[in-house]
Amino acid sequence: MWYTILIILAAFIVYSVVMFVYQRKIMKALTEEEFRNGYRKAQLIDIREPNEFEGGHILGARNIPISQFRMRTKELRKDQPIYLYCQNGVRVGRAAQMLRRQGYRDIYQLKGGFKQWTGKIKSKK
Repeated sequence: MWYTILIILAAFIVYSVVMFVYQRKIMKALTEEEFRNGYRKAQLIDIREPNEFEGGHILGARNIPISQFRMRTKELRKDQPIYLYCQNGVRVGRAAQMLRRQGYRDIYQLKGGFKQWTGKIKSKK
């Protein structure tokens, strides 16, 4: 019984570490300054859900929620960099994996997510 729980826990930890390393390999984390310097020449995608997006988002961002991401990746161009962000940087890894599997290579993320952003924002509320 305890061995089974330990094996499952160990497998989960190993999987989490492997996914963390893989995500860091397939996308580059940028500081806010680096992100700000490049996002105007890229596809700026906010992967938060619509209610989060409407509460405030980086000026010029397009909302493709993580819940719809797999179905909507065809809206993105492979010949331009993709700058992703979410609230705190957790969901971005899943989005980057989906993009990578579909052949996208030039993927960047905002370190710390929208929560850390100090630049201009647009809000609908």
